[in-house]
Amino acid sequence: MVEEIKIAKGYKQTEVGVIPEDWEIDEIHNVAEITTGAKNTQDRIDGGKYPFFVRSQTIEKINSFSFDGEAVLTAGDGVGTGKVFHYINGKFDYHQRVYKVSNFSNRLNGYFFFKYFSTHFYNRIMQMTAKSSVDSVRRDMIAEMLIPLPPTKAEQTAIATALSNMDGLIDGLEKQLIKKRNIKQGAMQELLKPKEGWVEKNLGEIAEIRDGTHQTPRYVRQGVPFYSVENITANDFTNVKMISNQEHTLLTKNWKIAKGDILMTRIGSIGVCKYIDWDVNASFYVSLALLKVNKDYSAKFICHYSQYEYFKKNIILNSLQFAYPQKINLGEISKVKLIIPETIEEQIRLAQILSDMDSEIEKLETQLSKYKMIKTGMMQELLTGKKRLI
Repeated sequence: MVEEIKIAKGYKQTEVGVIPEDWEIDEIHNVAEITTGAKNTQDRIDGGKYPFFVRSQTIEKINSFSFDGEAVLTAGDGVGTGKVFHYINGKFDYHQRVYKVSNFSNRLNGYFFFKYFSTHFYNRIMQMTAKSSVDSVRRDMIAEMLIPLPPTKAEQTAIATALSNMDGLIDGLEKQLIKKRNIKQGAMQELLKPKEGWVEKNLGEIAEIRDGTHQTPRYVRQGVPFYSVENITANDFTNVKMISNQEHTLLTKNWKIAKGDILMTRIGSIGVCKYIDWDVNASFYVSLALLKVNKDYSAKFICHYSQYEYFKKNIILNSLQFAYPQKINLGEISKVKLIIPETIEEQIRLAQILSDMDSEIEKLETQLSKYKMIKTGMMQELLTGKKRLI
């Protein structure tokens, strides 16, 4: 016996899911017009007067416009198929393989449509193909797509305004992040530029360097974290593979990662460093190198210095030139050159300045991640009527 799905009072089951009883559903072609552009990519003009929408997330420029008004645009083919969406209200031009949805009827708020369409269209086109990816969009994929319609334009507008305000907040945080990162980059180039009295050292002179296990361990569901390149490059130490305590004990018999050490990638994205500032109990793969910095040097400073161009060039110079993926051997890591302050006090001072900047950036990143999660929840509730604003 099939268990009956319980639907809350005031809601109904439809082809687009459970929505309020007073909401309707309709196909897009009944509430908007769908056309494609007439321009090619080579028609773009650097510094042009109007936005020019092509098949990517990047908005080009052009000196012509073929439409003036509210519209939603999506890529008709290419790598952006089902993933690239734009909302605009003004003058613009667009590529011949870009679809424009516009001239919305009195039953549909344009921004409400944009949020629903951009959230659900990819799943629709994936359901219409037997392949793992889709190469192009047919007009009927858009035209016959069903969308839910709140009964009044006022309710749609309220939903659109709430989501637009959240988009604006997120956009503002993203711009702050870009600004803070640029400021830090400029400060780093100035602070780490060699000064009078700085000394040249090889990495092997200031740190003991070891690599991880060359054997791929057996992963378990619960155990001890096992770090790899992905954890360092993504700065993510929560989504990690695990190995057994027994295997971890064998791997760390003679040495182990400790708070204050540095882990550096040496296969793939080489030279990316992570300062271990937490109490750690973990093993790591051969794709990483462990740097145990001597007590006369600041490990935190060395980690910041790894982002400096001089260090990056030295990493490349000492790497295996024709290896794919990129690789730097353990012995060659020790030959990487640095020009750094002679005293640990100066190293600590500079590291603190850059660490303070990193803290500001991390706070913004955390805030941005939080608001993106809130936005996801808002869209799930508002676009399906689980939460009503009117």
